[in-house]
Amino acid sequence: MNFSITSLVLALIAFLILYFLLNKYAFGPLFSVMEKRRELVLQQIDEASQTREQAVAYVEEQKQALQEARKEAYDIIEQSRQTSSKQTEQLLEQAKLEAARIKDEAVRDIQNEKNKAVDALRSELGSASVKIASKLLEKEVSSDAAQEELVDQYLKEVGGRS
Repeated sequence: MNFSITSLVLALIAFLILYFLLNKYAFGPLFSVMEKRRELVLQQIDEASQTREQAVAYVEEQKQALQEARKEAYDIIEQSRQTSSKQTEQLLEQAKLEAARIKDEAVRDIQNEKNKAVDALRSELGSASVKIASKLLEKEVSSDAAQEELVDQYLKEVGGRS
């Protein structure tokens, strides 16, 4: 292996010319494309980071919204329970008042019927007394025992009818 200076110089000149041409026509556009690609990758990384932060923020918002919805649902359920409890109490109170009113009416009706029965009995007793008196006067019984027997007999007749 022999090295000659001319071939070394020629190889060096060829290398420099090749380097100069590559630098002028190939490396510039290649590095430009690589730089653009690097910027695009960095931009996509930034966008991905922003999207991830937005997703995390959105998840937190959704968690808060869900928590608020649960709280509102619980409040609505509690309000419904309280309302139904109040309505139940009102219905029970109305039922008690209605029962008391019906009872009072029944007591009044019973009292009215009792008064009517007593009046009818007095009327009947009065007419019976008049009939007894008229029978006593008709017979003009002289003894007290006969009078008592006649009153007892008539009372049995009146008692048998009612």
